Amino acid sequence: MNKVVARFADGRTVKGMTSDFVPAKDVFHVTEALAQPGDKPLEIYMRELKAVFFVKDLVGDPLHTQLNEFDPIHPPVGRRIRVEFSDGEVLVGTTQGYQANRPGFFVEPADVGSNIERCYVVAVAARQVVLL
Repeated sequence: MNKVVARFADGRTVKGMTSDFVPAKDVFHVTEALAQPGDKPLEIYMRELKAVFFVKDLVGDPLHTQLNEFDPIHPPVGRRIRVEFSDGEVLVGTTQGYQANRPGFFVEPADVGSNIERCYVVAVAARQVVLL
């Protein structure tokens, strides 16, 4: 099971657990964090998303300010990338498989203190993607 925060293009957010996320599929399921035993998982449609954040925990640290900078002491693995989403949010990190013609790609954030382990960016939700 993976802890995820699904962020929709319209601003909605769903937090919970998934075991069937596959980037090539159109739908996956999330059992919400506050679900009661027996509640059915939500169907999440990729076409409605901005991104899927795979996180360390579902609460996060509200006092942490996301740093979009690389740690000079620990050089990152992968290609450096800057993603600006349509809503203005910016994510800087590394990617192993960005290709402009694909429906999405994974980014590992530059901020080593981030609650985000990796993020699947839905390409149509990105206003600009720059390889650094």
